[in-house]
Amino acid sequence: MPKPPGSSSLQLPRGDWVTVFDCLCEHFPHIAAATWRDRMARGLVVDSAGHALIPTSPFRVGMEVHYQREIPDEQVIPHAEHIVYRDDDLLVADKPPFLPVAPVGAWVEQTLLRRLQRKLQLPALAPLHRLDRATSGLVMFSIRPETRAAYHALFSSRRILKRYSALAPPLPALEFPRRHRSRLVPGTPFFRTQEVPGIPNSETVIDVIERGAPLWRYSLTPVTGRKHQLRVHLASLGAPIDGDRYYPDIKADAADDPRQPLALLAEELSFVDPVNGKARAFRSTLRLPVTSREPDGPAPGP
Repeated sequence: MPKPPGSSSLQLPRGDWVTVFDCLCEHFPHIAAATWRDRMARGLVVDSAGHALIPTSPFRVGMEVHYQREIPDEQVIPHAEHIVYRDDDLLVADKPPFLPVAPVGAWVEQTLLRRLQRKLQLPALAPLHRLDRATSGLVMFSIRPETRAAYHALFSSRRILKRYSALAPPLPALEFPRRHRSRLVPGTPFFRTQEVPGIPNSETVIDVIERGAPLWRYSLTPVTGRKHQLRVHLASLGAPIDGDRYYPDIKADAADDPRQPLALLAEELSFVDPVNGKARAFRSTLRLPVTSREPDGPAPGP
């Protein structure tokens, strides 16, 4: 059975514990025993087959344990998500800025995945790809585990077209459209990416949609999917995306600023559906500069 969406995992190490509960309490000393008992009572700790574990479940070296993390007093993100499309297999939603796609770090319940799972009562819902927390726009989810692999393959085999739009300073000295290729590697601090000399491992097609003042509206079509690729590529050309607090340099205060979200929007997704063979095309309901909206019901299919 696949790992439950949004869960964390631990392969039990060698030790002389009698129960899984004993192992978890010692392995995570910052989490109270009462917290593990409560999670187990609510079915939030399971084995690799999806069977709920209880405090008396026997310990076994190498056993995979999946558990749902919870963070007390988690900061509420006020921006609302919006459902763009839903059928039996797929759900497409518009993610507002600052909302993570799935649980990570300090974010668990305030994520797009958990919000949609609760709202739609779809515990098996799983994201098929990710967006940066700062980026807004379309995210595609799998509803049925039976068809999930077919949709995942669209991304791994690059059979899905993703187009973004961004607001950034003008680049009048450059010709458009253009292909920007470079070598991207992990940067410093760990959450940044940087360009270095070497064989390119990233590629973005960049065009200009609108030449305004003081910002131009760019169209960005990633050929590859490296971390922060679009942000790094525009910044390296001399046009950092408006509201970017990481590139080209980290701002003195890199905290979220709801008055100036990152002006990067995942605007379009298009592909041939691997399950029914239909041509699919989805467009974000958001526009740049990004604004939040109240959630509503599913839109009709394309």
